[in-house]
Amino acid sequence: MKRITRETIELLAPVGNWECLRAAVANGADAVFFGVEKFNARVRAKNFQMDELKEVMAYLHKYNVRGYVTLNILIFENELEDAKTLVEACMEAGVDALIVQDMGLMKMIREISPDFPIHGSTQMTITSPEAIKFLEPYDLEVVVLGRENNMKHIKTITSKTDTPLEVFVHGALCVSYSGQCLTSEMWGGRSANRGECAQACRLPYDIVVDGEVKEMGDVAYVLSPKDLAAIELVPDLIEAGVSSFKIEGRLKSPEYVANVVSKYRKAIDEYIAGRQYNPSKEEIRELEQSFSRGFTHGFLNGTNHRQLLDGTYPKSRGVFLGTVKKVLKDAVVIDTGAPIKRGDGIVFDRGRPEEKEEGGRIYDLRKKGVKVEGEVQGGIIEIVPGRHDVNLTKVSVGDRVWKTSDQELNRRLQKTFEKEQAYKVFPISVQVYGEIGQSLVTIWSDDANGNTVTIESEGKLEEALKRPLTEEYLAEQLGRLGGTIYGLNNLEMHVTGNVIVPVKELNRMRREAAEQLLALREAPYHYTHTGVDAFASRQEFLAEEVEHPQLIALCRSLEQIEAATHTDIDYIYADFEFTTDYRKAVEVAHAGNKKIALATPRIHMPGENGILTGILRAKPDAILVRSLGAVQFYTSQDLNIPLIGDYSLNIANHKAVDMFLGHGLDRITPSYDLNTQQMMDMLAVSQTDKVELVIHQHLPMFHTEHCVYCTFLSDGTDFTNCGRPCEEHTISLQDRIGMEHPVRVDIGCRNTVFNAIEQSGAEYISQFLKLGVNSYRVEFLEEDGKKVQEVIQLYREALEGKRTGTSVWKALKATNQLGVTRGHMDKQNFKEKKISKR
Repeated sequence: MKRITRETIELLAPVGNWECLRAAVANGADAVFFGVEKFNARVRAKNFQMDELKEVMAYLHKYNVRGYVTLNILIFENELEDAKTLVEACMEAGVDALIVQDMGLMKMIREISPDFPIHGSTQMTITSPEAIKFLEPYDLEVVVLGRENNMKHIKTITSKTDTPLEVFVHGALCVSYSGQCLTSEMWGGRSANRGECAQACRLPYDIVVDGEVKEMGDVAYVLSPKDLAAIELVPDLIEAGVSSFKIEGRLKSPEYVANVVSKYRKAIDEYIAGRQYNPSKEEIRELEQSFSRGFTHGFLNGTNHRQLLDGTYPKSRGVFLGTVKKVLKDAVVIDTGAPIKRGDGIVFDRGRPEEKEEGGRIYDLRKKGVKVEGEVQGGIIEIVPGRHDVNLTKVSVGDRVWKTSDQELNRRLQKTFEKEQAYKVFPISVQVYGEIGQSLVTIWSDDANGNTVTIESEGKLEEALKRPLTEEYLAEQLGRLGGTIYGLNNLEMHVTGNVIVPVKELNRMRREAAEQLLALREAPYHYTHTGVDAFASRQEFLAEEVEHPQLIALCRSLEQIEAATHTDIDYIYADFEFTTDYRKAVEVAHAGNKKIALATPRIHMPGENGILTGILRAKPDAILVRSLGAVQFYTSQDLNIPLIGDYSLNIANHKAVDMFLGHGLDRITPSYDLNTQQMMDMLAVSQTDKVELVIHQHLPMFHTEHCVYCTFLSDGTDFTNCGRPCEEHTISLQDRIGMEHPVRVDIGCRNTVFNAIEQSGAEYISQFLKLGVNSYRVEFLEEDGKKVQEVIQLYREALEGKRTGTSVWKALKATNQLGVTRGHMDKQNFKEKKISKR
């Protein structure tokens, strides 16, 4: 095991603005991550502007803090050049790394520069050693693991890679795998893969089991996880090989940043110092106070679905005080388990968080009617709220009471970052040389980074008649570094003879040295810029309209496959909940003289190569590959069957197309995040004969490690003790307007929530045919065999020009859209545009 030091473990903090940035630096962050303008996964944060980059990086480097820019969204074809401009601005400003999701962008950055650091974002869905191996040609400096990886997974991955691993340890949890959630854009036109998550997971849902709504009491937020807080696990994570500890929260306050960073700084430093560390109850309460939906270890300690969420509220609550025991005329009586005082904010929780809740500030505290001064640590207490804050007639016995704010804590946190000069002091060492008749030469070394500057006296040294220069006096004068970030750590004096130096001259030399060392700190690092034209390979190709397009049916049951074999379908894909049934699927397809591809799970975890091997043993004609780990697993073998990359690889531009085709895939499926115009833009400069489009489906919205079957239909905690209710029942989630969204389980017990209404891209088939797209897929979910045959027939007629796309979606009563958004397309402009094909 490598030696653990302060330099080998990184604490990474979120910053959404200058105040948060100062709070992170002041409280001990080793690095920060932030967005610049629109290309990041938190577009609602204030973010920084491109012209601020140099100032931001100079400030960070002044304090030896690294700055990472988040470019962690999908980049569409028409955005690549703007993204390139931002990449080059980051290089020029000396940004320490870019955090990237888009594979095409990753490829482009490497074309621009061989040494500009790239971090693989959690939105890449990197969850296995194979996925990291896939990324090796792009020399990523750090990989951010999926939040679903547990401690055992992390240990396995670190044992199989030298790439440093970053893990989220605190903040909000996505219920869906990052990069695999399409809900926000499907329902609200705000894509999570574009930094616009609308938090559909925080909405209430009814659970429908076998067609009947299940009575859940006040549990309605069945997809809303608690917040991650892994501070107790810091020692275990370090020993598991984690190099970077990441805090979530670019939309949070500077007080939140100061609070969380300082706590995790202490936890890391205590471990490195060899001391046992367990956070105190007070420290946990302070973390809860800044922001908390309740705390959980997430999946780090393994799967425990019942502990992942509370289900009764979706928003930050703070510190739980207790329940109302009695309602008085002007006060409420509670038995508090946490300290409270005048001025604290409280809210009364009646179990209906979607309604207006009573709450405000504490005006007074009483015990048995007698006013109490100062902070009350616990016990029976009467809380007197502000007269205009709370209507006590709407407060009832049994209501839960939460402390939502603590002004005193906020003031204490604010003080940590109000005065910059108190942030950090860095040690410097000075060597002094000289003799009579020569200049005094001082060599100043910044001990933290090794920078050195040499400052000489302006005059020659003269012999001292009364008070010769001593080492003690020199240390006193050169050590007067107040107001700078430096402090004198060591001084070596190598001066021959008794010399005298005017104090004014020593002051000048000291000031000049400090200024030069600071300038060296703040100077941007110079990266290699190849000068390569990143778009030289992009060209429009003369397109030939496809005459005999291929129609593919993705089936999720043997009945559907059997029905498809009795149609003129060209290919069948099987996507079963249990891959153990794949052998039978192949037999049925082959018996009907149809070729069949088998789909891998969307997630690939350590220890799951057996699933991928089992797919090969079923002897399919092709494989539908859905994760980076699976791509690497199959392409590293000498297989003689086609590999088709699915939408979950998030291919959104021609560079990503080229990258995956170059890695051994025979065909790719674009991301569902592209609307029709964005799809056209990408197809116009891509190998369209190697692109497959999904033109009919129930959109897979959430894809999550959280199992609602286990949580709400069993008393178990995971697949080992849940009794497998998914084999006996079906669940749908009913939203606020009554739509029922089916929930299905895969071989890894992960859940996918599908959109209730099927959608059709049939209207755009004629345009895609003109672009040279040859492969079209229709996907089935719960349809019976008769419906499968009807849908296939409709799309075959549309592909052959025998019916319009409009008539298809109207006949099926489907929504008219491609992927998550219909987008816009000027058909006249499309016809006039010169489209070509390789």
